[in-house]
Amino acid sequence: MAVPAGIISAIKRNTAWDYTFSTFSFIGVSLPTFWFGLMLILVFSLKLGWLPTAGMRANYEEFVLMDRIKHLILPTIVLGTAHMASIMRYMRASMMEVINQDYVRTARSKGLTEKIVILKHALRNALIPIITLIGLTIPALFSGAAMTETIFSWPGMGRIVISATFMRDYPVMLGDLVLASVTIIAGSLIADILYAVADPRIRYD
Repeated sequence: MAVPAGIISAIKRNTAWDYTFSTFSFIGVSLPTFWFGLMLILVFSLKLGWLPTAGMRANYEEFVLMDRIKHLILPTIVLGTAHMASIMRYMRASMMEVINQDYVRTARSKGLTEKIVILKHALRNALIPIITLIGLTIPALFSGAAMTETIFSWPGMGRIVISATFMRDYPVMLGDLVLASVTIIAGSLIADILYAVADPRIRYD
């Protein structure tokens, strides 16, 4: 969602679309995770009763897909909002810089449609900083989101590490550190590979 929103915001800058997406991105980056999570629980769980307040599932005896999805909605929103807002801002800035380049103006002067100019010529070069950002976001998601998992009582790695820290369980803390290191290396490697896919000027010999 962040990439197309950033593209639209850059193409239609200083319009209602740009102001709407920019406002959302500023709010998403600024919201404290613990406060945002508690407000979602207050509104959608306690007031409206639409979604469960915490946990991974209601019935621990059997697997029910819709029950799992309901328990996933609020943590996913909290965990994804800040990352989505940040990627949207970077995408907008990168696209605004690229669409003013000479090769984009040349593509327009050749009679290409605006859709082809944006998606085929401008977007591929604008994706380079976004790939870097996503490559660094992957480790944060895989190694556990401690605050989000604590708020929603989600039995994930972040919550385990917090419990291990209070209990001084050093083997668990060390295991999480090793996993975080591996995911950082993997995320950087994936980003390096995607550079060549996104930008035809980059080639690895």
